[in-house]
Amino acid sequence: MSVDSRRAFELSNPPGLYDPSNNGYSHVAALAPGAKLLFIAGQGGEDVDGRLPAAFSDQARQALANLNTALQSQGSSLQQVFKLTLLIVDHNEHRLRDWVREANRVWKAGHPVCTLIPVPRLALDGMLVEIEAVAACRCCADQQSRSVSLMIE
Repeated sequence: MSVDSRRAFELSNPPGLYDPSNNGYSHVAALAPGAKLLFIAGQGGEDVDGRLPAAFSDQARQALANLNTALQSQGSSLQQVFKLTLLIVDHNEHRLRDWVREANRVWKAGHPVCTLIPVPRLALDGMLVEIEAVAACRCCADQQSRSVSLMIE
């Protein structure tokens, strides 16, 4: 499989592995040459003032919005995310369905590869989800090249 030259990565689900799309992820992500990687720290469901909603789905939606804000600060977006690490407190099938519903709102043309880790607790009291991400973008690679050349001059 080759990576599409217009995208910074390609997602796939190879033959011989079950189709994970109903669970909101893909099996494989392959990077294009020259793509810049962005590593985003775990984002929780707190708003800009640090308030956490009580409902898991509300926290998941806010965590995705927080992730998008971090990505936008680098000229990227949620559509550039190819790898997630998802931490869910007291994970169960209901929370998985809520997560998949929120992920489906964001990623309509293929879900990032994802590792879901059930945990007993996260950093803040009442925090139910944390999302860490890796993104790849070409626009950022061009910006990085310009930044490096400016630093050399």
